[in-house]
Amino acid sequence: MADDAQIAQTPTRQCLVVEDQASVRNWLVQALRDTFPDMAIAEASTLGEARRWLDGQERNATLPFAMALIDLGLPDGSGIDLLRQIAARHPATTAIVATIYDDDAHLFDAIAAGAGGYLLKDRDAATLSSLLQRIDAGEPPLSPSIAWRMMQHFQQRPAIDRRDDAGLTARETEVLTLISAGMTTAEAARKLGLTPHTVTSYIKILYQKLNVQSRAEATLVAVGRGLVKSSR
Repeated sequence: MADDAQIAQTPTRQCLVVEDQASVRNWLVQALRDTFPDMAIAEASTLGEARRWLDGQERNATLPFAMALIDLGLPDGSGIDLLRQIAARHPATTAIVATIYDDDAHLFDAIAAGAGGYLLKDRDAATLSSLLQRIDAGEPPLSPSIAWRMMQHFQQRPAIDRRDDAGLTARETEVLTLISAGMTTAEAARKLGLTPHTVTSYIKILYQKLNVQSRAEATLVAVGRGLVKSSR
């Protein structure tokens, strides 16, 4: 029995997880290990690290490169570029986006770049595992809410993705509005129907786009740009 268990755990393929937030990366890695015991998992926190792995410097050349989970917002570039590289050089690999972005622009850009799946990180472990299993089995590779968004996109005239001059999406502007009004992360999450973890990820992106370090600074910049109204 011990020999059988050891054989079952022997890696037969490999996956790359690209995510800059350590806690989220650990969660994704654990979900993959629980879902695919036969999979060796490599980790990267930046676009540069992922590209070095793809170039073979750290990749196990004896194992098939079966899957990649890729965040879109990386500190040194966009996951979209990585999707294109994988599609061009590893066409047999299933590249799956794992992101907080639920807008049409990111969704369709990712699919056009070669994404074989698009999952929102605002999922519990059991749901994520189920979705990964379905993708691995060749079933529709989308989170349910993303599948509905695609249906609506083709059923009606797509709405214009309006962005301000800081490049904020509609969802990012919603989060900025709420935290600028004094809401805590938990309160904003309840208001938007998201998890606090997801709202925290949005706040991180807002700080990067607005080039600020605190909520107070974000609020001042937002008011100055006309993104939210002053309370005075």
